[in-house]
Amino acid sequence: MEFVRWESATPDSRGRHVGIFGLANGLGRRGLLAPADHDWWRSANDWFNSAYVDPNSVASGIFAAHPSATCWFKTTATHLIERIPPYLALLDRYSVAWRERLSDAPGRVIYEDEVQVVVVEAEADSDR
Repeated sequence: MEFVRWESATPDSRGRHVGIFGLANGLGRRGLLAPADHDWWRSANDWFNSAYVDPNSVASGIFAAHPSATCWFKTTATHLIERIPPYLALLDRYSVAWRERLSDAPGRVIYEDEVQVVVVEAEADSDR
């Protein structure tokens, strides 16, 4: 497979599967993390924020224009992917269900860089 994504096992109230960073951020921002987990979460997020580009910072408004868009790592982005398991362990500790998805064609690409794509999946694309 060419792309990988980790996301909530069930959709949110808007029918979207929130990515693992969003799930972890929700725990952290709601004050639900133990102090050690909170410190790890902040440090890990800081590392990811400096390791790759936030698509919204270079394609301003991309998520506002495409609220159903999802981000997928390219499987070649091993330096990023190898840092995902601690996020999954964090979600497991707090009983947040997640799933892994693999795909060669996750949807219509609306943004791409060296490590990721942002896509609108076929069913969401047809609603436009």
